[in-house]
Formats: sequence, structure tokens, C-alpha cells
Amino acid sequence: MPDKDPSNDFSDVVSGSSSTAPSAPAPGGSAAPAQARTYVVVAGDSLSKIAKKFYGNANSWKKIFDANTDRIKNPDVIQPGWTLKIPE
Repeated sequence: MPDKDPSNDFSDVVSGSSSTAPSAPAPGGSAAPAQARTYVVVAGDSLSKIAKKFYGNANSWKKIFDANTDRIKNPDVIQPGWTLKIPE
């Protein structure tokens, strides 16, 4: 067997992100807008249940309410079938 070529030794490689990918948008450019998350309300849902699902905290329901004031007039009344925006 031939001797190992040290230039082909990748034993110290650690998984992770690429070091060649830019970590920030180029100066003068703008980052692409984040993909908005949505959720379709099902029977039995409430804003606090949806907040618990997405944020792990039912008390974060106001984030969802504030992002959907065009649709939700009363935070205690949401309807199955509505598509709600879920902010990050």
C-alpha cells in the first residue's frame, strides 16, 4: 500500500457551516426578506395554543395577534380556516 499523502488527510475536519459563505449581506445590498411563516387555524385553536406551538410560550399570543390585526379583531375569536402570519 502506498504511503498516505498528508495533503489528503481530512481527519481534523469538523462539521458546520461553510467558511466561504458570506455571513452578512454585501455592503450596499440588502438581505433577502425572511420567509414568512403561516399557520391555518383548526377547530379548537386559540392564539395562546398557537403561540405555545410556535414559541413554546402561550403568553406570546400577542405577537401573533399584532401580526394579524387585518384579520383578527377580537383575540378571543379566531375561525378555523384562517391563515395567520406567524412572526419570528
